[in-house]
Amino acid sequence: MASNVKKILSGKSNFHELLQAQVGNEFSASQQYIALAVWFDNEDLPRLASHFYKQALEERNHAMMIVQFLMDNDIPVVIPGVETPLNEFKSPRDLVALALSQEQQVTDQIVALAKAAREESDYIGEQFMQWFLKEQVEEVSSMKTLLTIMDRADGNMFYVETFLTRENVGDEGADTSAPTAAGGAL
Repeated sequence: MASNVKKILSGKSNFHELLQAQVGNEFSASQQYIALAVWFDNEDLPRLASHFYKQALEERNHAMMIVQFLMDNDIPVVIPGVETPLNEFKSPRDLVALALSQEQQVTDQIVALAKAAREESDYIGEQFMQWFLKEQVEEVSSMKTLLTIMDRADGNMFYVETFLTRENVGDEGADTSAPTAAGGAL
């Protein structure tokens, strides 16, 4: 029997272990986005707050998509705790820079997951990861755009608020190709 098949049958799949860890990574990203949203809300920047509240829900939904995949494939699920997110910032730009960095980190995690699935010849897992790869391209792009707008606004947050109202950055609507989230997407 091939070693990859043995790994999968014995439950010692690196891909499955990385998926379990990614559930926590997605929940951590969600919590960090809530912290950013609350900071913007407290600064009376409603469009930025709304943007990051939506991002928090999206990350939560990503975690629950992975949970559903694990359950659908009879892989035990462990819901992890998360670390305390950063809550103190010096400037609005710092929050968006953190969000971009976080999305780049998540992209690296998703690439590692896709690679692990491919290396283990887990074609179902590899196919599942394709949606997440596409999603991360969009996430990084929208955060880069928002950071560029922050820089161009040169501290005038009303320009950023107006931009978000006009452009709906990161709000492309429901993606019908998205995996099902356990309990339903919020």
